[in-house]
Amino acid sequence: MIELVEQSAVLQGFIDKWLAVQPQQRIALAFVDGRRYPGHVALAALEQELLGAAYGIREPQVAAAKLNWWAEELAGAAASGGRHPLSQVLFDDERAHAIASELWLAPVIAAMAQLEQGTAADFTAQIAAAMPLHGALAALETAWWYGAAASAERAAQVAVLNHLLYALLRLDTDTERDRLPLPMARLARHGLDRTQLRSASAARQQAIQAQLEDLLGSWRASTAVSGPLSVFRSLESRHASKLARRAARSGDALATLQTGQPRTGLSTTLQAWQAARAWQRQRP
Repeated sequence: MIELVEQSAVLQGFIDKWLAVQPQQRIALAFVDGRRYPGHVALAALEQELLGAAYGIREPQVAAAKLNWWAEELAGAAASGGRHPLSQVLFDDERAHAIASELWLAPVIAAMAQLEQGTAADFTAQIAAAMPLHGALAALETAWWYGAAASAERAAQVAVLNHLLYALLRLDTDTERDRLPLPMARLARHGLDRTQLRSASAARQQAIQAQLEDLLGSWRASTAVSGPLSVFRSLESRHASKLARRAARSGDALATLQTGQPRTGLSTTLQAWQAARAWQRQRP
């Protein structure tokens, strides 16, 4: 009994890490019951673990070691049931065994491949550079929620946009990284270098607003792309695009991004309810 309680506490710790990054998903959990759909929640927490290794660890060798562990874990979990609490929840569900092993490994392989990427040349190159990892995560997620036949094209696009917005709000703290949140062409156009990104200026504001306009244009275009979104992906995208619109109109776009917006309240609840309704209509 004590062991079961300890296992539950460890599992909840990984879920809490995901919710710390996306607090608005606490509202979504009212519509995706973790007791009825534990794998749906565990998959979101797994995605956060992989993203944390890919972007949150500054030493590439340390990140690679963690991702290698995950590659071994996911490659063997179908047969062993998994060692990690998240793997154990996922592979206790028949959905996990219906998904091709390549889909489970693709995000880890893509995460390792991008560890030492530099700053992209332009916005189009940024999208292309982020697509392998975030597209692989979207493909796995779509297969879990909707089955192997469902298109992950739209989910992949919004996953990349969500990531690029999240990277942008860390602009002033990530100036020492090889990969900057603004592409080289945008930095050159506004006469900015790495050190100038740390401090507020008219040039930095204009560069951020231009980046936001490109992101918002891509979000608008994504609505015409086919394919369902998970409840969590849909809420994340609605929340992020709304924040991007607000920041683009503000006098200090970066401060607005970093302040964020309320993650609770009627509008977030309505968005989560709409996302859940769409899921129930489209699920196999």
